[in-house]
Amino acid sequence: MDLLQLRYFQTVARFEHISRAAEELRIAQPSLSRTLARLEAELGTPLFDRQGRRIRLNPYGAMFLRHVDRALSELDDGCRALRDARDSGLGRVSVASETLLTVTHLLGSFRADHPDADVRLYQSDAAEMSRQLRAGEVDFCVASQPLTGTNLESVELAREEVLLAVPPGHWLDGRESVTIPEIADEPFVTTRPGQWQRTLLDQLFTAEGLTPRLSCEGDEPGASQDMISAGLGIGLIPAMSRQAGMETRVPVAWLHLDAPGCHRVLTLVRNRDAYLSEAALKFREFTTDRPFMTHRLPHRRPLHSHDPAQGVS
Repeated sequence: MDLLQLRYFQTVARFEHISRAAEELRIAQPSLSRTLARLEAELGTPLFDRQGRRIRLNPYGAMFLRHVDRALSELDDGCRALRDARDSGLGRVSVASETLLTVTHLLGSFRADHPDADVRLYQSDAAEMSRQLRAGEVDFCVASQPLTGTNLESVELAREEVLLAVPPGHWLDGRESVTIPEIADEPFVTTRPGQWQRTLLDQLFTAEGLTPRLSCEGDEPGASQDMISAGLGIGLIPAMSRQAGMETRVPVAWLHLDAPGCHRVLTLVRNRDAYLSEAALKFREFTTDRPFMTHRLPHRRPLHSHDPAQGVS
């Protein structure tokens, strides 16, 4: 079944006359008749009752026409929206991220530079982002862990250390670093399975043959630091959050984790087969041609206790 068959069926259903429909479509009548016959064969049921040279929609045809009308109407609306966006602005760019704090500054800067772009932002976990890319619901995902799926391509935006945050006055407050076995019995504030903090936490503990003890599992990583500061547990926080200058300041103590792989890699992921609007093309260029706001630690730097920063990115 193809789009041309549906267009032909819709026209014949409107006229209920092959010759008139063929004239309207500017094709030969035999060609139109063959196209309808192939459509009915593919559907496995006749759509018209034949009465000599006249044809009438039967109940199956009437049922199918309702769906065809809606589908073609949506397609026509999409074409018009695309033309309007092309002629009056840059069009739309849709971005998904595991946490909104990671991309807030990026999208704000992009919108300031391109006010004609229609920017849409979604918060999704890794599985949902993969589905959104496959379904064409988003143009890009800013991911903190690998996304699965065919035809997905990614560009690394940043690589940063992930730190351990503990409440002020905690027995680790004042330490420079700590190992996973040393904190095996500590309660952790983290996210639900599927979010990058939880995935990293599980990986670090599994490498030591341990299982983390959880005190809180949430959906918004940005709330983790508030809960840690309140004494509900300890948790993994990316260096980006600590280094960014913030209005809201939440006191915690910071430590390095002596564990291989304790870092986060941010990537920009897209479906290579998907259409990109002008806004999406400009967003990709804007994102990949500038340093992403992150803090890289090639060597260990002293960490000061109670260094305030915003919530998790």
